[in-house]
Amino acid sequence: MSIQVEQVTKEYGTQKALNNISFSIGKGEIVGFLGPNGAGKSTMMKIITCYLPQTQGKVAVCGFDVEEDPLKVKAKLGYLPEHNPQYLEMYIKEYLEFVGGIYKIKNIKARVQELIDLVGLQKEQHKKIGALSKGYRQRVGLAQAMIHDPEVLILDEPTTGLDPNQIIEIRELIKSVGKEKTVMMSTHIMQEVEAICDRVIIINNGELVADKPTSELKNAANQTQQVRVVFGGGISKNQLKQIDGVKRAEQENDAWIVESDAKEDLREAIFKFAVANQLVILEMNRNLYDLEQVFQQLTKS
Repeated sequence: MSIQVEQVTKEYGTQKALNNISFSIGKGEIVGFLGPNGAGKSTMMKIITCYLPQTQGKVAVCGFDVEEDPLKVKAKLGYLPEHNPQYLEMYIKEYLEFVGGIYKIKNIKARVQELIDLVGLQKEQHKKIGALSKGYRQRVGLAQAMIHDPEVLILDEPTTGLDPNQIIEIRELIKSVGKEKTVMMSTHIMQEVEAICDRVIIINNGELVADKPTSELKNAANQTQQVRVVFGGGISKNQLKQIDGVKRAEQENDAWIVESDAKEDLREAIFKFAVANQLVILEMNRNLYDLEQVFQQLTKS
């Protein structure tokens, strides 16, 4: 396993930031690490990257314990924190060579050029970091995280503050990098998770509330069907509840919201009901939950 987290608890005095968290991430996975503000995401990432010690439990990266072998752990992972710290007065190449020197990388100039090409900094490579837009600074941050060719990448809110075009560019870059590395990424942008991540881990109030493949998480939430239907004539709630599988029917203005736990498509049953009762259907739509709604369901107080 690239990342192994076993029964981790982190306490700040009497407050528990993390409570008995366990999960593992295999080689080559891109995992979305989600949770509302204050849920403990950044704390967990800082423990994995050896910036904070856990109160209880064990964490290992590529088989190395974060407490017993922190230097070996840091050699195996790259970290882009939410607030990307950089020396703004340094030139891009100068900064990346400086970071590469810390890792004692041989042939550093060739490696820096390779990363500049990989993250799309060719046009900006002769500028100082302070002269770059936030999107390009994030690219520099990704380059420094990958300078030593780590097996694992930890990315904390990598697209925060970027414009839509920059978000798409960084998203595609992460997707490309994820073909060869294990990526654990924290974000609040659900479309980003659906577009990039193979799997989703959600924590809330310091506790694990979901750990599933992205598609499976959405399908689990969609076990309850919801159909919005507008009939051409009057109809009562009791009539609709006579349809096989219907557990709830509520009126919203001129429409009915009908819910069912049945696996069969509820729209077919509603259509047959309308035909049998000589009703006209003016409009009918099936509502499916997206990942954002699933997240809200799992993290509501």
